[in-house]
Amino acid sequence: MNDVPEDQEPSVLPLSSPIGEPPEFTEPFDLARRLTHAVWVYDIDNCRNIMANAAALRLWKAETEAELAARDMSIDMSTTVAKRLKQYQAGFIENDAIFKELWTLYPHEEPVSVDVVYTGYRLPDGRIAMLCEARGIAEDAPETLRSAEALLHTDVMISLFTKTGRELYMNPAARNTWRSETTHLPDVFVNSSDYDSILSELELRGEARRVLQIKSDAGLAWHDMSFKNCRDAATGGAATLVTAIDVTELKHARDRASYLADKDQTTDCYNRAYFQKHLEFLDSKQRDLPIALLFLDLDKFKQTNDKYGHEAGDRLLVVVSERIKACLTEADLLARVGGDEFVILLSGANSPTQVRHRVDQIQRTVCQPFFYKNKKIEVTTSIGVSVIPAHDRNCEKYVRHADVALYESKRLGRNRSSLYTEHMGRIADQRLQVEAELASAFEHGEIELHVQPCVDLYSGKVVSAEALARWRHPNRGLLMPVDFIGVCEETGLIDVLDHFVLEQSCELVKRWLKSGLDIGLSLNVSPRQFLDNDFMATLSSHAQHPDLKNGSVQLEITESVLAEDQDQVAKRLRSMTALGFKIAVDDFGTGYSNLAYISKFPINCIKIDKSFIDTLPTSVPVIRLIQRLSEEIGAQTVAEGIEDYAALSLVSEIGCHRIQGNYFSAPVPVDDIFKAVHLIETQIEAGIIASLEHKR
Repeated sequence: MNDVPEDQEPSVLPLSSPIGEPPEFTEPFDLARRLTHAVWVYDIDNCRNIMANAAALRLWKAETEAELAARDMSIDMSTTVAKRLKQYQAGFIENDAIFKELWTLYPHEEPVSVDVVYTGYRLPDGRIAMLCEARGIAEDAPETLRSAEALLHTDVMISLFTKTGRELYMNPAARNTWRSETTHLPDVFVNSSDYDSILSELELRGEARRVLQIKSDAGLAWHDMSFKNCRDAATGGAATLVTAIDVTELKHARDRASYLADKDQTTDCYNRAYFQKHLEFLDSKQRDLPIALLFLDLDKFKQTNDKYGHEAGDRLLVVVSERIKACLTEADLLARVGGDEFVILLSGANSPTQVRHRVDQIQRTVCQPFFYKNKKIEVTTSIGVSVIPAHDRNCEKYVRHADVALYESKRLGRNRSSLYTEHMGRIADQRLQVEAELASAFEHGEIELHVQPCVDLYSGKVVSAEALARWRHPNRGLLMPVDFIGVCEETGLIDVLDHFVLEQSCELVKRWLKSGLDIGLSLNVSPRQFLDNDFMATLSSHAQHPDLKNGSVQLEITESVLAEDQDQVAKRLRSMTALGFKIAVDDFGTGYSNLAYISKFPINCIKIDKSFIDTLPTSVPVIRLIQRLSEEIGAQTVAEGIEDYAALSLVSEIGCHRIQGNYFSAPVPVDDIFKAVHLIETQIEAGIIASLEHKR
């Protein structure tokens, strides 16, 4: 800062000269020194009182002007006062403003309250300083003085306006927001309707409060504002007192929090919570047009996650959401409601043809290959569709309809869309009933095992059997797996079923061996069970039991399991065989097996799927290929679903000599296995049913 030299007095324009006009006196401040009330000049930029008359020196408790000019007024100056002084300077420059205020000065840290008039003063270097004229020492009560000081320092914006909106007063905080000397209250609001609403409430209640978007000199902002009817203390006229707090940051933070609460963090789509709120909104309003509601699932998304990692899965979700958005209008809505589940609301679903056209467009757009780190990933989706009628206010019902239709798309093989029908609804209701009944079926002992013998054609003997779950329903009789396995997989009861079959099978083999029946038992292992670490622990526990013969239990896995991470699958299979369990591949030829890598796995048996048996003799080349593959890797081959001698003859000629099917025996309750084995072997021996031995 520049101090004023002790031997030189600053040159200033005369007190009476308008800013910008040439001076009329050589030493103009001599005129001010003749005045009896305190007058001084404050350099706002350098925070110094650079000139003062005798009365001002007494006010500031200074011996000379040089002593006063040497004082750095920025020391201990509050930021509020500093801002206020800059406001004054801006007012002087912009419109030659005059300010009259009660200020408290602190000469030698002793408070003195003074009524002061401030005007602009141009210095020789062109800068604007402030001419201060004290009109008298304030004799107000301490409370009044403190009130004035509080108005000066508070961050709360306090203003007084006439009933027509003309500004009467603004404290420094308000002036920092609206620097113009002619602020008009109606012009402050971004939305003019806000001002109209406030006037109405003031007339009705005398006060009002709002959080409103306003126009400030710094731009748009949000203020928490209170309005009260009052009187102008100077004129007695009706006025409006306005207090405001800047809540812009808080408003933005809350808006952001609200935005995040409604948004899915991965895809930036709306989330399930927002979708539910939107349904409630739709239920509450009158709609003139129907809305199509789509449930969309990505097919085999878990395989993508497991094979390429969660980063790839997340990226795929983002790409799919972008593809869907490209098909939507502003009136439509997209939300991610689960891992790979999206829901879409299409407005203006006026006809089935229009709905079908838009659904097909979405499916075509989504089902394009996805490239991740130079790897091509095929994308397919299953979609369920329902239509919410224009005047129906029960949207939740149609959410269920879309879910039912989605289930139908998956049941039909995925990669398709289905529009809900009443028939689908009836089937779904039946499935729900099965689900409810199935939950208690385990507790009531209604789930049981049946076994189907497997015959070796060379020896004419039963060498093993397959464990098959059955549900003895109290009303519907004996139900096949097709009637309840799907429900088990959807509800998580598949874990309970898998555990039940494993426990019962291991106990059954031990019981058979004690009773003199030395045959193996195969049981199906679901992909979910195969990957479960608890399953491995259970196998290990059973393997340690002395009564469980090594190799007596065979675990049947599907080809889809082999299509997963090959190294991990091979490692797990080797762990199972090390425990003494055999491994079979069930329904071979229908899945994803690659003949080039099948030899990597410790497989003991390949079971030819019944679909190839049903299409004999057309399928002979395929069965022959499977037989050769089995021989190459040293595995047995079992033909499933042999119903007649013609099929038996064809597969035996190919070289498959282990047969399972109704030709020898249908699945029987476990207690009937001894009778079934005896009957099969007796009939083969007697030539009543054929084996290779009798064919020869």
